[in-house]
Amino acid sequence: MKLEFWGAARTVTGSMHLLEANGRRILLDCGMFQGRRKRAFSRNRELPFDAAGIDSVLLSHAHIDHCGNLPTLVRAGFRGQVHATSATRDIAALMLLDSAKIQRSDVRRVNRIRSKQGKRPFEPLYTPEDVVETLERFATVEYGRTWELFPGVHIRFIDAGHILGSASIVIDVEEAGSTRRLLFSGDIGRRGLPILRDPEVADGVDFVIMESTYGTRDHEPPEESDRIVNEVLTTCHETGGKLLVPSFAVGRTQDLVYRLNRLWEQGELPPVDVFVDSPLGANVTEVFRLHPECYDAEARHAVETEADRDPLGFERLTFIRRAEHSRRLNDLKGPAIIISPSGMCEGGRILHHLLHHAWNPNTTILFVGYQATDTLGRKILEGQSPVRIFDRQIDVKARILRAGSFSAHADRTGLLDWAERVGGSGRLERVFLVHGEEDAAFGLAEQLRERGHSGVDVPERGASVEL
Repeated sequence: MKLEFWGAARTVTGSMHLLEANGRRILLDCGMFQGRRKRAFSRNRELPFDAAGIDSVLLSHAHIDHCGNLPTLVRAGFRGQVHATSATRDIAALMLLDSAKIQRSDVRRVNRIRSKQGKRPFEPLYTPEDVVETLERFATVEYGRTWELFPGVHIRFIDAGHILGSASIVIDVEEAGSTRRLLFSGDIGRRGLPILRDPEVADGVDFVIMESTYGTRDHEPPEESDRIVNEVLTTCHETGGKLLVPSFAVGRTQDLVYRLNRLWEQGELPPVDVFVDSPLGANVTEVFRLHPECYDAEARHAVETEADRDPLGFERLTFIRRAEHSRRLNDLKGPAIIISPSGMCEGGRILHHLLHHAWNPNTTILFVGYQATDTLGRKILEGQSPVRIFDRQIDVKARILRAGSFSAHADRTGLLDWAERVGGSGRLERVFLVHGEEDAAFGLAEQLRERGHSGVDVPERGASVEL
């Protein structure tokens, strides 16, 4: 076996790792790299290997930093299958089509400027037609079933508990008369999240590729985030200001809706209208309703025993699909909660809401997810002002808050506990930490070594390791 690390190596986005086993080349995720625009565009377009030489893709989940560059792979000549759970396939279809449409819109806007400057036009990474061709290559597999991908290579998807359909991937490789087990964590979820089951682990693991996003940070207790939400809802109602929540369309939006629904049912939600301003968020919420097999016991009970109850909808909630309806929100008088992607403020309708409201001290911007380096969300969270939104410099006078316990990633304690469970059989030889900025990955590596895991590596992009 040989591993090559081509994405999410000493950074968070762009998950992509290449496994060579029994003469086959298997790609673990094919995510979009996010960060500085020029660098991101170049890295996403220029694949570091021959796409036609990839035999198969194993996809952990449908977040864009894990699936977002699949159409580029297909466009470059990949003709194999993409294996994922059915929920991941359904969400990836929405995510990739949305990504293609956003790229087309952004490129048109940039090319108008470049045309005036006499510069050659850009092309999007891929088109909706490329996405359709990519989706034709999906093959679904459900949790817990072991199947033969290629001779001597067996695969099993287990629940990662991160978002709907997310999986950790168990890979058993038989070479030279012995079988070794590799576990790719994908993104590890948090125990006790609403809607979803807790993350599973595999036993008998020899090697693991493990995420490290929050490798040096613990999330605040859930009650602290509940306190922050209750406080900002009250402030929003009393001041008549807007609460803007940049949120990922998959997972975080549904988590927020679920929690707000609970407040409404308990009579604790102030009389404030809630808008999910995202066609993608609305569509993904519909996909959530189609996959109760991914729910935890509490969510399943709500669906099975209370036919008239929708845990992802309530009286004051409105899903906004049409662009003209989204624009009307910017003229809305009085208090409102606007949940809108993208979660890192790198595109989408949240940019328009920030443009219209970030300058207002009565506005609150609540971050409920990870903000990667160099993203607009990270700049706002760190207090930078002014910031550039589209072609304007905006002074940020809004109140900025973060509610860490909304994160769908395991924190430092959760990651260490997960690693302990994986290593419980005593077979674990090497741990490769990915999907984390350098301080988080190296910090987690040191903590794992202190717990007796001597073979811990933080690979650089392009690193190649024989197993």
